[in-house]
Amino acid sequence: MLPSSAIDPNIIQAYLETEYRAHGRPAFTLRVGQASSDLHDAHRLNNVDCSAFLTACNPLSTPFDAAANAARQALLAEELSSQGLVFVRGIGQDPTNRWPGEDSFLVFGLALDEAKSFGSKYDQNGFIWSGRDAVPQLILLR
Repeated sequence: MLPSSAIDPNIIQAYLETEYRAHGRPAFTLRVGQASSDLHDAHRLNNVDCSAFLTACNPLSTPFDAAANAARQALLAEELSSQGLVFVRGIGQDPTNRWPGEDSFLVFGLALDEAKSFGSKYDQNGFIWSGRDAVPQLILLR
């Protein structure tokens, strides 16, 4: 059963099916609701107990062109860096390739409320957040 939201249920379903790939060393893939030993290891390596998988691309699921998305991602990266946050690049990718992947960042040590602020600031429907259990959760913002 899908969560109650103002977001189109088909979009929510797409978020739930997406593979969230972190390009760290080692690279690994996150799936909503599935514990990730790789994420747990990355948390431990970065001395944190939570993380968020964020993007600034395609606000409110409105497709933007590649240049506009790249500019938005650059702003997000600059803001994350200016706050001293550690992050690795990633991509949210539909495993069946029905739509293009969205460049993203896996941000270490980002508390849930802080992640919500970033998601709202960059007009996102939601994001992926993981706590101490390293189980990625879909957090909806509308």
